[in-house]
Amino acid sequence: MGNDGGSIPTRRELVKEAARNPTTTELKETRNTQQEYYWTTCPLSQKPLATPIVSDSSGKLYNKDAVLEFLLPAGDGTPGRIKSDNEEVLEGRVKSIRDVVEVKFEVVKETSSVQRGGNIRKVEKWVCPIARKELGPGVRAVYLVPCGHAFSEAAVKEVSTETCLQCNTPFTSVQVIPILPTLPADITRLAVRINSLKESGLTHSLKKVPGSSKKRKKNIDKEAEITDGTIPIDESDMNKAVSKPSTPQPTSGSTAARAGIKNAATASLTAKVLEDEKERNKKRKLGMNDNLKSLFSSGESGTRKDGDFMTRGYSIPAGAKR
Repeated sequence: MGNDGGSIPTRRELVKEAARNPTTTELKETRNTQQEYYWTTCPLSQKPLATPIVSDSSGKLYNKDAVLEFLLPAGDGTPGRIKSDNEEVLEGRVKSIRDVVEVKFEVVKETSSVQRGGNIRKVEKWVCPIARKELGPGVRAVYLVPCGHAFSEAAVKEVSTETCLQCNTPFTSVQVIPILPTLPADITRLAVRINSLKESGLTHSLKKVPGSSKKRKKNIDKEAEITDGTIPIDESDMNKAVSKPSTPQPTSGSTAARAGIKNAATASLTAKVLEDEKERNKKRKLGMNDNLKSLFSSGESGTRKDGDFMTRGYSIPAGAKR
């Protein structure tokens, strides 16, 4: 660093301003920009939102065809990289078409805007069918589950009815979903709602989760009754059980009973095997082989014959010559 006309910059020259937290105005501008983007663009396909439009449990909006394309297997023309990117956007909220609700906006007109590159982008404008107020960034809008009709939040609060103002479908306050919520209270309420629905075996659209049928629940309840001992017993089954010949029970002094075998059939079989083995051992000790027994003689068997050890036990014929 010398003799070449260069210079070494200092930190004061490089860092003109110290790091600081964004102001409220800057945060509001950033939030408005994000709201405008999500109100007009599908985050999955990066295309303008157009009917039909669906929403998941978080209140975000998507094009229905983009969601259907995401739900297709990865080998059906959908690149794996795009599918993985869409999974990060959805954050596991959409696993089937039952996890979304089609939002029914009242479209008043379509506007065209020229984007960078000369592409013409058509954007739909939606209004509240009650207050005739335009729905979009800066307006708190909601839709109802399961019908999906969209209104402004102020109109739903003022009317205070329990049926949809468009189709008369009943709903509760829990099923009023804010569109693109920004308040932490709304985000927390939606998270608690979907967790309670999952525990009840329901999806965001209030449809049953695939695989959770009444038959499965009936089997679980039956197993619980059997475990608790509250399941009723049919008298006919009891009579059949009594009429069948019962397996002989082992005696209290048997080896099986001392071993702690509770099953009656198993205990009796074990006792029988042990008794047979004991009897075989007894016979083996008392009863000797005939060939082996012939080699020995008991002291009580007749009188001993005279002779030496060479002729003992051998009889000389009477007519033999000596």
